[in-house]
Amino acid sequence: MASVNKVILIGHLGKDPEVRHLEGGNAVANFTMATNEYYKDKQGNRVERTEWHTIAAWRGLAELAEKHLRKGQQVYVEGRIRTRQYQDKDNQTRYVTEIVAEEISLLGVRTTGESPAPEQPAAPEAPATFRQEPELDRLPF
Repeated sequence: MASVNKVILIGHLGKDPEVRHLEGGNAVANFTMATNEYYKDKQGNRVERTEWHTIAAWRGLAELAEKHLRKGQQVYVEGRIRTRQYQDKDNQTRYVTEIVAEEISLLGVRTTGESPAPEQPAAPEAPATFRQEPELDRLPF
């Protein structure tokens, strides 16, 4: 039987995307996203728990993220979980778990009572959705 690796998140961006261009010309955007859950503790107090996620968007989706995403915006991210490892400067093996975005939808902007900075583009009037183009070498046929 086939397996499924699918993640759906709705949350707020923790920072603006950081975009790098790799040797082959591919762009990758990295940003963090916070999701919140609420529950009541034994005393009946409402408790908020925030989970931080690292998101990676590739190629055209990375460039769209750089252009449209800003810290504080509420976004929908659909993708897959990927864990990778690397050697740090002390030759220790480190692991990173991240979400590889395949679709990003802009849902809104967190309101703080402040007007947006002039260099920030205004939020779209209707939700905008961006999708990663499928990679031909990943197709099963």
